Parts: sequence; structure tokens; C-alpha cells
Amino acid sequence: MQKIVNGVALFSGVVSLGLVIGGSMVYLQKDNIINGVKKQLINSVSESVQNLLPGMVDGAVPELPGTTGGAIPGGVPSLPF
Repeated sequence: MQKIVNGVALFSGVVSLGLVIGGSMVYLQKDNIINGVKKQLINSVSESVQNLLPGMVDGAVPELPGTTGGAIPGGVPSLPF
């Protein structure tokens, strides 16, 4: 029975030590983790915008007419010189 209690205590100590070390590493590396997530987010957003932008521009720009009328409607007015 004593061996089981010692094994559980040893396992508990190892788990506690792992949590303390893991938490400390995350705390010390939090700035790097945050910057990495920011870079991934910015890259994914810019890829999405690049994929959507051509379709939005094509839909917003009207087509050019094939033919046009005269430059001045109704002809050129005569000047009184």
C-alpha cells in the first residue's frame, strides 16, 4: 500500500512541476506567441482581401461605351465677331 501512495505522490509532484514549468514558459514567451498570432491573422486577412478585391473592383467600374456622341451637343454656336 505504501508503494502505491509513494507512486501517486511522485506522479502528483511530476505533474505539479510540469505545470509550473509549462506555465512559466508560456508566461515568458507570451509576447512571441502574441506576435505570431498577429502575423497569422494579418496574413489571412490580407489574403482574403486580395482574393475579394478584383471581384469588387470589376463590379464597381462601369463598362466603357462602344460609341460616343458629338463633343458638343447641338453643334458649334456661331460667334458674334
